[in-house]
Amino acid sequence: MVDIVFLLLIFFLVTWNFARQETELDVKVPTAKEGKESRRAVGEVIINVKSDGTILMNRRVMTGEELGKTLKKISELYPDQAVILRGDESADYRHIVAVLDICRAANIWNVAFATGRHE
Repeated sequence: MVDIVFLLLIFFLVTWNFARQETELDVKVPTAKEGKESRRAVGEVIINVKSDGTILMNRRVMTGEELGKTLKKISELYPDQAVILRGDESADYRHIVAVLDICRAANIWNVAFATGRHE
């Protein structure tokens, strides 16, 4: 039991630290009139899709297969895990849909899209 609690604590600390830095990547999310900056939650998983379709999670470039395996492990440990998808505004929609398919295949159902504030 202590091992599980310890692993949970490590997971949340590591993902929280990476989540704070994920918004600093070279991904320009589209703006929305009703968009707002949200507070970052501990344990939040952020997936960035760059304009060329490159996928990044925890500041690491991943293939679709690597992302799927990682998300599958996360969903097994945390069935209600939320994912924030930050797609660059100039990325082809097919790249965003591909990441959504990967999330669904990994049993991640709680996916939110990041937007910027409309100036």
